[in-house]
Amino acid sequence: MAQPNKLGDQAETLRNLAGNIKQAPPPAAKLPAVISVTSGKGGVGKTMVVANLAIAQARRGRKVMIIDADLGLANVDVVFGLTPQFNLNHFFAGEKTLEEIVIEGPYGIKILSAGSGVQAFTHLTGEQKMRFLESMDVFHGVFDLVLIDTEAGISENVTYFNVAAQEILVVTTSDPTSITDAYALMKLLSTQYHEKRFNLIANQVSGEDEALDIYKKLTMVSGRYLDIFIDFLGWIPYEKKMRESIARQRPITELFPQAPASQAFEGMARQLEFMLHNVHPKGTSQLFWKRLMSLEQRSA
Repeated sequence: MAQPNKLGDQAETLRNLAGNIKQAPPPAAKLPAVISVTSGKGGVGKTMVVANLAIAQARRGRKVMIIDADLGLANVDVVFGLTPQFNLNHFFAGEKTLEEIVIEGPYGIKILSAGSGVQAFTHLTGEQKMRFLESMDVFHGVFDLVLIDTEAGISENVTYFNVAAQEILVVTTSDPTSITDAYALMKLLSTQYHEKRFNLIANQVSGEDEALDIYKKLTMVSGRYLDIFIDFLGWIPYEKKMRESIARQRPITELFPQAPASQAFEGMARQLEFMLHNVHPKGTSQLFWKRLMSLEQRSA
C-alpha cells in the first residue's frame, strides 16, 4: 500500500537517481518493455509525453515502437507530422497486417498509427483483442521499448491496453479534475483488474513543489482507500515553446532540445533506464487475459 509519509524519501531518491544512472545495465534485447501511457482526463499532454519519451529513448540507442491506441481520435502521427496510408483501423477491419501498417518516425522510431473519426473500433471485440495480442508476436525481439498511447478515460479499450502493458504511466496536471480522474482510473485498474503498481508523471506544472503536491494528494487518497503503490517518475514544466512544437508538428525534444521541458524529458528517460532493466513480463496475467478473451468469444 502506498505510504504518504514516504513522500520525502521517494522524492529524494528520484533527485539522486541521475548520479547513479550510468551504472544501470541495458535491458535484455529479447525482453522488450511494454509501457502504457494513460490518463483519466483528456488534454493533459499524454501524447506529447509519449512522443518525447520515445525520442529521448531512441537517442539513447533504444529500438522504440509507439502504438497509438486511441482508436477513435488518434494523433500520434500528427505530433510527428506523418501521414500514414494505413492504420490500426485497417488491421482491426482485417484488411492489413501490423507489418503492413507500421511506419517510421524520427530516430528510427516505429509507429503503429490509429485512425480518427471512426467509431467502429472504439469498442474492440474479444476476437479483435486476441488477434492484436497474437499479431504483436511478429515484433518479438525487435524492440527494446514499446510505448502505448491510450485514449483518455476508463473505456474498455483503455483498460485493455493498460492491462496488456507491463508498466503503467499515469499522466496528470494540477487541474483538480485531472487529479480526480487519474485516481478514478487507478481505482478501476486496481479493483477490477488487480493492477497494483503505477508510475506518475506530473505535466504542465510550475515546478517541483507543485508536482510533489500532486503526488502527495494521490498517494494520500490511494493509501487510504486502495492497495496500490504509486511511484513518482518525474515532472514536466509548463513550456511556451510546447505550443510552437505542436504547431510545427515536431516533438519539443527534437525541435528545442535545450528547452526546460526537453531537459525534463531527458531526465525522465534516465529514470526509465532502471524500469527498462527491471521490468518483468506479465506472462501469467497475459495468458489469463487471453483465456478470458477466449471465454468471452465462446459465450458471445
